[in-house]
Amino acid sequence: MSIQRIKGNDLVLASGRPVIQVIVINPPLRGIVAMDLQDDEAQQLYFNEVVPLGVEELMRSASEQFSPASAESCLLKAYEMAPNSLTVLVALYRFYYDQRRYLDAIHIASKAMTEVAPLISFPDHWSEITFNDLANGVMSSFSLVRFYLLALKACAYLHLQINQISEAVRMLNKVVELDIQDRLGAKLMLQSLGPVVVVDNANVTARSS
Repeated sequence: MSIQRIKGNDLVLASGRPVIQVIVINPPLRGIVAMDLQDDEAQQLYFNEVVPLGVEELMRSASEQFSPASAESCLLKAYEMAPNSLTVLVALYRFYYDQRRYLDAIHIASKAMTEVAPLISFPDHWSEITFNDLANGVMSSFSLVRFYLLALKACAYLHLQINQISEAVRMLNKVVELDIQDRLGAKLMLQSLGPVVVVDNANVTARSS
């Protein structure tokens, strides 16, 4: 199954950095979440989600704030109202990423994966996902499967930013294992780290060339 490319958008991707964009539209109050963790391609993932009116207003208010503290306050209020909303989670992820609060961004990306996993019959933990799980998940929702894998790739990138190389490599290896055609670019990110390999599921060491 090919991934749809959507062109003609205003999304500007920062080279070498994952980007998440949230678009909220008015009636019928559906938030269209565009989550794209590609490094250099304006390729987006869309899915529909019902957004309560109060949450939509808080997210709009957050985007209008000049103070990061005020913006975060709006987003956290939205999160309190809709803690399972992927629209809200992606907005929080983007905020924390932009603020370079990488640990908070990891927490939110992990929360997003936790919310998506039961919807596509994935195991509780990303490390337990098999190719059979992937195939079954695609039958439920290709978009949510891709969302999940992109969130996992985002977590890997964030772990790199805080120098947790072992965890980042394990996550990237899992994405590569499942995305055999490397449509999501995890293999390229992994290769950019150099010749590394996970040893004893805990340490990373250089592989002899």
